[in-house]
Amino acid sequence: MTLEAVVCSPVAEHRATVIWLHGLGDSGDGFAPIVPELNMPSELGVKFVFPHAPIQAVTINGGMKMRSWYDIVSFDLDKRADEQGVRESAAKVEQLIEQELASGIAADKIILAGFSQGGVIALHLAPRFHQALGGIMALSTYMCAPSKFADEAIHTDLKVLMVHGRQDPVVPMDAGKQAFDVLCTNGLDAKWYDYPMAHQVCGEEIALIRQWLIERLH
Repeated sequence: MTLEAVVCSPVAEHRATVIWLHGLGDSGDGFAPIVPELNMPSELGVKFVFPHAPIQAVTINGGMKMRSWYDIVSFDLDKRADEQGVRESAAKVEQLIEQELASGIAADKIILAGFSQGGVIALHLAPRFHQALGGIMALSTYMCAPSKFADEAIHTDLKVLMVHGRQDPVVPMDAGKQAFDVLCTNGLDAKWYDYPMAHQVCGEEIALIRQWLIERLH
């Protein structure tokens, strides 16, 4: 079943797509208000797609059902991401990418972005996808199964923007740095930025994201 999503269509002709995955307990509506803040140049024709994660029980939250890309059974970093759940959600997001390709958008004009849990999916899926995408935006996030990355990654020439909060109490910055190191070790063109913030997105970061997207999609 295809994921439902909030879609922000471009004013001009559709030329590029950003698929942006939310964090645990949020929805596609959570990040949609960022589109007017980004104020992308109309000539780039950027469509934003904000999918809703499936609703499922989350172990660390007492089994409460909420929107989640995968279950979290432990706060320990090496056990935090349920690998099977990550792979299942990645397959669902892959369908969204295929829809964009089928509509005539080139793979290098598709950006996969994600915050927290959504970033885990983005970092997992994009390097393993059968075509090289325009880039990955991984915000306040970490990596699932880093030990399998070298064997499974198809595209190691991807551009990656990683941003993290120095005071993040949910995903420690060290977890983000570990993912960044894995990307760099495997030859990906990853850039790292951190800000004095918690588990959130700040104004300076939005300006950075805007500039990065313009460079990737011009």
